[in-house]
Amino acid sequence: MTIPRVITIDGPAGSGKSTLGANVAMHLGFLYFDTGIMYRALTLAVIEGNCDPSDAEAVTTLAAQSVISVQAPTQNDGRQYTIMLNGRDVTWDIRQQSVEKTVSIAAAHPSVRQILRARQRAIGMQGNVVMVGRDIGSIVLPEAPLKIFLDVTIAERVRRRINELTARGEQIDVTQLTESIRIRDERDRHVMQPAVDAIYINGDNDTPEQTLASVLQFVADCPALR
Repeated sequence: MTIPRVITIDGPAGSGKSTLGANVAMHLGFLYFDTGIMYRALTLAVIEGNCDPSDAEAVTTLAAQSVISVQAPTQNDGRQYTIMLNGRDVTWDIRQQSVEKTVSIAAAHPSVRQILRARQRAIGMQGNVVMVGRDIGSIVLPEAPLKIFLDVTIAERVRRRINELTARGEQIDVTQLTESIRIRDERDRHVMQPAVDAIYINGDNDTPEQTLASVLQFVADCPALR
């Protein structure tokens, strides 16, 4: 089987992997695909359908029935892509706090992940794509020629989030934010192990620009991506 020209970037929530992936894709002219948006779109369907996110059978049925597609941006409103759920544009709807709080529960079921991983893999096998998630390099596309695992401590992720909210004039309880990130990490831990051949990057002390420069150098040094 021919190995696709694909780069995987995995890591915990809030690590900056989505920004990194989007920038790498832009520099290379590759498709940027944040696989987490599939789980967010499904979670939105769960919420709107008054489905219990902890009910594995019900969520799996929804996953099998839901048509989730990722397209190039269809509107000039700051979006990086357009997300369609059963023919409806839900690009911004999936960013609701209700989705944020529920996605780890709905996405935890193995049968759900099996369905969505297959769809993610089909996109990745088309090549020329930067795929971002938690288990892309280890499970979805283990044959990818370049795998990155971007890790950032909880303390640093909290600091960045506070700075982001403060800049928007919002306030947040630091203790509550820290605990919510810790719980999210714990829920995701079973699918967040780096691939054995992934390049591990600790992003605590580097700026996004420095991390991007490092990854682009790894790309330049990877024969399969030339």
